[in-house]
Amino acid sequence: MKFWRKYWYYIGGILFVGLAFVMGLWGYLHISTIQIILIFGWMGMLMHQFEEYALPGGFPMVSNMAGLGEVDHPERYPLNARQCFISNVIFCYLSYIIPIFFPNLIWMGASQVFAGVWQVPGHGIAMNIRMKSKYNPGLASSVFLQTPVAIYYIWYVAHYMPDKANQMWWGIPGSIAMLLLTFIIPIIVMRDKDSPYAFEERELFGYNKEHIMELWEERKAEKEAKEHGETIG
Repeated sequence: MKFWRKYWYYIGGILFVGLAFVMGLWGYLHISTIQIILIFGWMGMLMHQFEEYALPGGFPMVSNMAGLGEVDHPERYPLNARQCFISNVIFCYLSYIIPIFFPNLIWMGASQVFAGVWQVPGHGIAMNIRMKSKYNPGLASSVFLQTPVAIYYIWYVAHYMPDKANQMWWGIPGSIAMLLLTFIIPIIVMRDKDSPYAFEERELFGYNKEHIMELWEERKAEKEAKEHGETIG
């Protein structure tokens, strides 16, 4: 379990490659199209996680420091290694795999694929503004994998399952609930500035390390200036 917790995103990358071969050589002939789309949705999330934590990586520092404003303990707060493993593997895998076995529950499948679309404004707008950047780890997979899968899911259901198309509207609140239960609530519940589950150096820095370090120093200086001003006042 310790090995899995330390390298879950690499294992997810291997799983992505395995699923690509299985689907390309066998799967597409033996399961329904809607299930294929949902498996691709899961594969998109696997690649999203790999992009965030492995290549180029560096999402923990980007999220904790740049996104959430933690400058004192960004290596472990509010996200920490244990919470990220539980959220991204246990909760997220279940959220993406269960709909594959219930393809006729369109609201459930829509919740799965729409959850990936919410990553686009999160990474493409909010995080980029905070980082003063045009890219951050996770953006490319959101735009080029997760969003196209969601668009195709909508098109397929509308054209081939029109009697169930109205269920897709429930995918909007369903996807929000999925993100809350999978990521937001675990972060809130498991955040701890004294957590023993700090990220390793290789996990903290990946994409554009120099810019991240500069931004970190800038944020620390801003905090010190603010505290100094409050002390004088």
